[in-house]
Amino acid sequence: GVSHSKDLPTSGVDGSMRNIKVDKLVVNISTGEAGDRLTYAARVLEALTGQKPVLGRARYTVRQFGIRRNEAIAATVTVRGEKALDLVERGLRVKELELHYENFSDTGNFGFGIKEHIDLGVKYDPTTGIFGMDFYVVLKRPGARVARKKRKAGRVGAPHRVTKDEAMKWFKDTYKGILTHEK
Repeated sequence: GVSHSKDLPTSGVDGSMRNIKVDKLVVNISTGEAGDRLTYAARVLEALTGQKPVLGRARYTVRQFGIRRNEAIAATVTVRGEKALDLVERGLRVKELELHYENFSDTGNFGFGIKEHIDLGVKYDPTTGIFGMDFYVVLKRPGARVARKKRKAGRVGAPHRVTKDEAMKWFKDTYKGILTHEK
């Protein structure tokens, strides 16, 4: 039969359930103000993803920034599936496939910023202006649903979570990416 040796979790058979995948990509544009600028930002995100963005609101009033509590100041979109992969790739191409190791979180996700949205291949429209945006990519392994579902919810065990190192390796393997300041 199979020997159940108590090795390190990494010695588990490399099956398809171990394969890291993109769970979702969150794209965010913070304009820091309501009004036209935000409307345009939302329009850019919609053009980019084909989805209607959600508006992020200010948590509290900050006079210096000129924002009021509950005022809409950002537009966010969560993309999954093929569309997410496509955008992640386009986003990384703008970064010339180069990320800093600090772009990666301990929970095995990573994010990066893009200074000008037109780099993503969106046509420049002078009335809209230029928007920078944040890309945040959440990685998972198959089976992540056990932690999310309402009925019979479970936890994703430590060996099955994505670590920072695994995420960086995934980035390098998947996109032939370059990591700067590697320790």
